[in-house]
Parts: sequence; C-alpha cells; structure tokens
Amino acid sequence: MSTATNIDATAVNTIAWLSAPDTNIVVPVYQRQYRWDIGGCEQLLADIRAVGDTDDRHMHFIGSILSSVSSDGADTELVLIDGQQRTTTLMLLIAALHHTVRADDPELAAQLERVLVRASDPTRTKLRPHRAWADVFESVVLDRRPADGTLRDSRFDDNYAFFRSQISAEEAPRIWRGLQKLEHVAITLGAGANAQQIFESLNSTGEPLRDHELIHNYVLMGLSHAEQSEIEDDFWLPIERNTGESIAAFWRHYLVMTTGREVEVAGERGVYAAFRQRFPRLDLDTLRAHAAEWREYSEIYRTLLDPSRESDADVARQLGYLTTFGRAMYPLVMRAYHDHAHGELEKDVLIRTLEYVQSLLLRRTVVGLGNERLVARLCRAREQGQGALEAAIGRIAPSDERVRVALKYSDLPHAAYVLGRLSGVDDTAELDIEHVFPPAPGDNWSGDGEREWADYTEDEQNSHRALAQTLGNLALLEQPLAERVLDKSFPDKRAAYDRSSIPTTRDLAQEQAWGTAAISERSARLSADFLRIWTRPAVTGIDDDGLTPILDATRRRGWPRGWQREFEYVEYRGEHWEVYDVKYLFNRIFKRLWADGREHVVAFSARRGGPIFDAQAWNGHWDTLDESTYIYMGWDSNYMLSAVQGLLEEAGLASEVFVKYSYTAAHM
Repeated sequence: MSTATNIDATAVNTIAWLSAPDTNIVVPVYQRQYRWDIGGCEQLLADIRAVGDTDDRHMHFIGSILSSVSSDGADTELVLIDGQQRTTTLMLLIAALHHTVRADDPELAAQLERVLVRASDPTRTKLRPHRAWADVFESVVLDRRPADGTLRDSRFDDNYAFFRSQISAEEAPRIWRGLQKLEHVAITLGAGANAQQIFESLNSTGEPLRDHELIHNYVLMGLSHAEQSEIEDDFWLPIERNTGESIAAFWRHYLVMTTGREVEVAGERGVYAAFRQRFPRLDLDTLRAHAAEWREYSEIYRTLLDPSRESDADVARQLGYLTTFGRAMYPLVMRAYHDHAHGELEKDVLIRTLEYVQSLLLRRTVVGLGNERLVARLCRAREQGQGALEAAIGRIAPSDERVRVALKYSDLPHAAYVLGRLSGVDDTAELDIEHVFPPAPGDNWSGDGEREWADYTEDEQNSHRALAQTLGNLALLEQPLAERVLDKSFPDKRAAYDRSSIPTTRDLAQEQAWGTAAISERSARLSADFLRIWTRPAVTGIDDDGLTPILDATRRRGWPRGWQREFEYVEYRGEHWEVYDVKYLFNRIFKRLWADGREHVVAFSARRGGPIFDAQAWNGHWDTLDESTYIYMGWDSNYMLSAVQGLLEEAGLASEVFVKYSYTAAHM
C-alpha cells in the first residue's frame, strides 16, 4: 500500500502529545485572535466531566490539529495551522487545574506542569500564542501578575478565571481523568505540503450538519450497532414520521417546553447546545425512557400540525383556530394537550387555555405589540399551576380599552379568522374579505347614491381611507356575491349583502348610507362581541407590556458593540433602577442579595463555582462584598446574565425582576 509523502496523520492521546518533551507549539502571525468565550469553555468542561465519569473504554475525540515543523534555534517547534482555539483553551483549563492543586497535590501538579511548560525552559509555556498576545497568555498560565498591578480585560484572563472558579481541589482528580481521555488526530505537514489547501479542505467539507442531525448523532453515538438499530427503529424513525419537515422546530419547541427558557435558533447551533445541556449523559436505559417521551410528544406535535387528527370536535376546532397564529405557542400547548390526554387536565380547562392563548396573541397583534419571547415565560407559569398561567396571560394581554381603540382606528389582523368567529363561521375557505368602502374607489363611487367620490373633500377622502382596513369596514361575503359587487357603490351592494348567509354581513343591508360615521358605529358594535369572544383573564398588578422578565432577557456572547447601553432601566421588585448594562446589573443584584438574602448567594455560588470567593485568588476585576468576601467581575456578558438569572431563581425573585431594553439593544 502506498503512503503519503508530505503529510503525517496520527491518532494520539491529547495530554500525552502535549506532555511530550519535544512538543512545543507556536501560533503564526497570520492566525486570528483567540476568540473562545465562556459558552465554549462551559461546553468543553462539561465534555471533560462527562467522559471522566465513564469507564476506560470511552474516550472523547476533539477533532484534528494541523501543524508544520519549524526549527527555532535549539528547539524544534510545531507551527499551528488549525486547532489554535481548542489548544489554547485546553492550556488555560490545565493551568487553572495546576494552580488549584499545586499546594496540596505535588504529584499531580508535576504532571500538569509537564503539559504547560517547556522542558528546556520552565519560564516559557509549551504553547506560544501570536506575539501580540503571548505575554498576556504566559502571565496567566504561569500565574505572573503584572508588576504595576494594572487590571486588564482579555479572553485569556476571563476563560482562565472561569475554569479556576469551576474546579475545586476535590474535583481535580475527576477533571484530570477526563483530560487524559481526550484524543485527536495530529496532522503534521512536510516541506512539500500546501498548508493553505489542506486547511481549506479540513474546514469546508460541505454543508454543515443541522441541529436535529447533530441531535440524532449525539443520541446514537457510543451505542452498539444493535442498540443503535433499536433506538432508530423504535423511536427516531417514528419521531421523523410524526414531524416531517418540521423536525427542527419540534426539537426547539420541546426544549422550550421542558426548560422554560427561550432556545435561540440563529447561529451557535443553539438547539443542539440546549439539547446537550438538557441531556448531558444518555446511557441506554436512560435513553429509552427519554426517547419514549420524545416519541409521545412528536405524536402530539403531529396533531398540532394537522388538527383534523384530533377526534374531539371541540378540541380540534380550537387547535384549528390556533394555526392562524403560527407555531410560537406550541411548547405551551404541547404540555397542556399531553396533560389532557393523560387525564390530568379536564377538557374545559384545555379549551379555556387554548382560548386564552388565542386572545393573548390576537389582542397583542391588534394593538401593535410583538409576540416574540412570550412562550417560555408562559411555560414557566404553567408549571406553577393553571391559576399562575392565567395570571401570566392576563398581565401581558392588553386591556379592553386599549383593544377597543385599536380596533376602531387600526388595520384588522387575521381578518378571515376574526370575522369568521364573530359570524359563527368556522370554514372561511369559500368566502372573501369584503371591503364595504373599497381601499381604492373610483371617482363615481358613492356611499349614499348622491355624492360621488370625486366630490368628497381631501379630508373626507383621507378619513375614509384611514378606516378602510378596520373592523368596522370589513365583512365576509360568498365569492360569487363578492364578484358581483366588486368596486360598486354602497347602494348597489346592499342587495348582495341581503342575500348573504353570514349574519354580520346581512346586517349591512339595513344601512341606508356608508361613511366614516357608519364605519365607527359598526366597529363599536363588533368590538363588544370581539372582547366577549377574545376575553382576557381577570388580573391585578402592573401591565408589563414594555418590560422583559429577567429570565427571558437576551444572553449575548462576549461583549457586543453597544453593551454599555443595552438597558433603558431595570425594575427590581417594584424599584426603578438606572442600570444600563449587564456588568452593573450583575454587580448590583449580587450586592443587593448579599445584604437581603445572603444564604441564596452562598448556595448559588457554591453550586456554580463562583463568582463569590473568600480571597482574590487570581489577577482580574474584583469587587468587595465585605471585609472577607469578594466578587469576581471579569466574565463575559452571557455568563454574567446567566449568573443573574440563576441567582434570582435560587432566591425565588425572578418573577419580580424585569429589564427594559434600550434603542441600542435592538441593533446589537
């Protein structure tokens, strides 16, 4: 068999490879800056913990590391072409582990030191980053504080601080065991190899896997062929059949339902990352139990996609109505439908829930409010009971007064659905939306048979046009009748309206003339029916339409441009805080709870591994809570907001804290 002459690729144990005396790595000048953030570090540490808990047969593959050989004086070095981000992050993790154990476990510390420093010169690290950042990296890994005591912001400092906070001395053996199970393919290029061509081949191997494909691989990987066949046939294929082209949406909605948190779709493989966080370990027995639940919810999802599958006519009708608004509320409806199917929720309560959901979505749309990022908070409320769910809906459903005004002056959304329900008609497929006053009337159009449109003043014409798409000017009309009255004056339409089978349309035949006064009067009459059908749960408390619950606040990676003015203000338990950015919010929440509920801060920090410590254990941004307690202030935006959310949940205060986003946040 022939072999390659310019490429040497070998599967190696990563720690053994890094520990070898002749492994010295440099990052070339053309490489991009180090960019891993806390989210990537969390995932790496979770993977290492997971493999550290498995038996000796299981290893964790971290990909390939591509390098070429270069001689620098007495040392031979590997010039890193691909793998800088992973390698640098591993070195920061190992440095944090080394500094944690060096006082108490000199044997482990010595093994870790062989990974970190060069055998020929212990004052230099085995990995030498781009020269612009090399001194900062080495000061972190070798625990050298700046001589002038200056503070700095760098990804090296932040990621090291995160690892340092997460790894206790008691957990060090577990982390070391996991690190020793890492493997990669070491690809070394010879003098005749084209490094750029090989780099591009490794990083452009076709269409990237989608979230649901990654979930599929994650679920099956590590099983025997027989076990994979069982899971595939008994669970995965039924899930695919039930969800079809909507399988990606199914997984996102399932995860929102089970976690009570929004799951981001754009970039970062958000659904897959949420799945892995929700199911960090899946042995065969655990997998079977979870997969049976996934399959059951996929069957429910199929019914939501096709309500005709529901045997109960009343429930099917409500599910059909719900399709008007898309799928945003499916996470909430899936759980309610599941509980009804299991006898845990009575039919009338299920139907009332579906009605309230429609009312919420329609009312908010009528008054011009968005319906994004609502479902997670409603899922959380429902976990507290039906009463809590209805209270949550009531708080964010606009009031009757606000809806009544919007119906009079604003375009009617979902017109066929609204007019159909107002008229008691379920199937509107053969009906047209009739504009009693046409949006673009001809010059001879008349509302009373006497004055023509050309004789109306400009103000009169503008008043009519402004009301053309409102509730008062719209009706349902059978298609043959609609074709006959197209663009005709109102007196010529009355006979067709009188022959209609739709009660609210037939009433129009009793009108003698049509103008702004008649439109307003009809709008007021129909609005009363609208508010009766799309009712709002009775609720007391603030109307927080303009506020976002803290648990639904957007977690942004790193420090995006404009973060200093992300918030307009924060409401904390009825208090108005002039807080504009997440770093200040992080500091203020922790300090406030340190004063008001210290036990919650202590419990959260102990479980999370920070940010509260009894000493300033490494270089970075710190603040003082009391004479012997400190808070570390150096992590990125995503981590800080996650910590704020976690602490407020720990203290049971999350439902009482809201953020008001600024104009800047909309463009971040």
